[in-house]
Formats: sequence, C-alpha cells, structure tokens
Amino acid sequence: MSLPMLPLRELRRRPSRFIVATVVLSFLATLLLFLGGLLDGLYLGSTGAIRAQQGDVIVFSSGARDSFLRSRITADVREQVAAADGVQEVGGIGFVLLGAQVPGETELADVAVAGYELPPKGVPQPPADGEGVADSRLEDQGVSTGDTILVGPAESPITIVGFVDDTSFLQQGSVWVNLPTWRVVQNANRPDSAVADDVVQALVVKGAGSNGATLADAIDAATAAATTTLTVDEAVLALPGVKQQGDTFDQIIYSTLVVVLAVVGLFFSLLTIERIGLYGVLKAIGASTGRLFAGVVMQAIIVATISFVIGSLLALAASAALPAGVPLQLTPGRFAFTFAGLLVAAVLGSAISLRRVTRVDPASAIGNAS
Repeated sequence: MSLPMLPLRELRRRPSRFIVATVVLSFLATLLLFLGGLLDGLYLGSTGAIRAQQGDVIVFSSGARDSFLRSRITADVREQVAAADGVQEVGGIGFVLLGAQVPGETELADVAVAGYELPPKGVPQPPADGEGVADSRLEDQGVSTGDTILVGPAESPITIVGFVDDTSFLQQGSVWVNLPTWRVVQNANRPDSAVADDVVQALVVKGAGSNGATLADAIDAATAAATTTLTVDEAVLALPGVKQQGDTFDQIIYSTLVVVLAVVGLFFSLLTIERIGLYGVLKAIGASTGRLFAGVVMQAIIVATISFVIGSLLALAASAALPAGVPLQLTPGRFAFTFAGLLVAAVLGSAISLRRVTRVDPASAIGNAS
C-alpha cells in the first residue's frame, strides 16, 4: 500500500477516532455561519438603500453629523454643489421612518419612505405622486402590488406599484417615492421636522471622471464648508451602528476561528502521540517527515470539509426555522469565507503536530511500541 493512502484508509476504517473532532468542528462551523449570517443580515438590511445609490458621493449639511435624518440641504446650497468642479449630475434624497397600515394585516409594517430624483440601482424613475416602489422585504409583511398602505399617524396613503430588491434602510423596508410625495409624508407625520418645497435631506452627486475623494473636497470647498461630503462607501459606514456591529461580529468570528485552530491542534497532537510507534516504523522503511506530515494535513482538511458540510446543513435548517424578524442572511460569500477559514485553521492547527513528527526516532519509537 502506498503511503499517501494510509491517512485515507485510517479515516475509512477507524472513523471513531475522528468523531469527536468532527462533531466539535461541525458546531463551530454552524456558529461561524450563524454569526456571519447575522452580520450580513444586519449590514445588508441597514445599508441597502445607500449601497444602491449610483452616484459617486453623498452631500450632507455640515451640522448633520453624516445623518440623513438630521441633514437639510437648501436650494442655494444645492446650486453651489451643482456648480462645483467635477460635478455632472445632482439629485435630492430624503428618508422618513414610520409605521404603515397594510390592508388585511393587524400589525404595522416598519417602512422607510425614501424620496429620490436619481434612481438607485434597480429602482425605476420616480413614480407619480402618491405612488411608491417597495423593497421586497415588505412582501413578508403582507404588502402586495396594488395595495394602498397608510403611512404614519397621519395615515398618508401610498399605492404600491412594484417591488425592488436589497434597498432597505436601517432594517426597515423602503418605499421609493418622488420628492413631492416624500415631503407630504414627512411634513404630515413629522411636523417638527417639516421641510420646504425646495429642501432635501441630502444630495446624491455623480462626478465627471474624478474620484470620489477629489469630488468631495471640491464640493465642500464650493459650499464654503456648509456641507460634509462622503463617498458612498463612507456614507454606508456612517449609518448608525453599521461600523460598530461589523467590528464586534468580526472580532467574535475571528476569535471562533482561533478556537477552531486550537481544537484541531489539540486533537492532532494527541493523535500523533498515539501514532508514535507507527511513525517510527514508517520512518524506518523510508518515509520522510514531510510525507508523514502531509498525511496529517490531509486528514485535517477532510475532517474540516465534512464538518463544514454538516455545519452548513445545520445553519440552513436554523435559518429556515427562525422567524422572519431575525436578520439572518446566509450568502454564498459567507459560505465561501467560512469554508476557507475552516481550512486555514485546520491546516495551521495540524501543523502544531509537526514538531512531534519531526522528532520521532525510528529505533526508540519501535522499541517503545514493542
């Protein structure tokens, strides 16, 4: 029998040796996918409306602290922005967060009414007054095409004329309307934050070839610092809680990968101790340390792969069982990241046993075994 086949034959003939490691790694894989799915769900559910913007930068008023809800851009500031070097196109945008009565439903749906001029990715041109295009997550709350939802305490009517994907805002399904409709809804339901007919919360700006940072500097200079301009990526990270959530979940995920490394390292170190006699015999008949270690790595990769498959099935089952309100979103990218992380941790963990393999002396190992 060739030496490369020995690790595979051991896995097939003595699977009980690897059951504990497989079970532990399966639950760790499930945990990694679950944490990653929550992170992705929170991120995608909070940022979709901003990620969909097709401009280069977003302009806020200088005192808004990069918040759409606090920002106000007047007509004269808009003119200054439009006249800045490198600006090609300017569109107003505004959001208001409210509850909405849905026909046939007893519970209010959380909606973000978004007024716009420049269509975000996947969103059509602004609809007629009183009409809106809804994010598909509102379908889970009973909204259908043709429904007229009553928004806010003033029960402002908006008729849904279609749906788009991945455009939610701060975990609320968006309803995209033209700016006049947004102002009507804003002023009727948030009278303390009422806006004039020529006022928007922020501006989405397309540049004429310059990069976002250069365009942002040019705009803020043109308005004499009356504005704070961010690239779209910066505006996404400026949304409440997005950066903090990402940092917290990333720390937990990478800490879990360190645990995976420790589990694999401990398991294969103990397994190597059990195999000292076998390694001595193999070395005595000419097996190199590198070939023996390659067998250990091969087993670690196989165990990690099986654990990932089991963990993926458990995570998908958990996702299907959880209520729609839990922001768990399992994406192909998250599966790929988790699988790669498990493989790297498994290889590094199995490398811990390398020192023991290299120090095996054939004569003493065989003598001890006998």
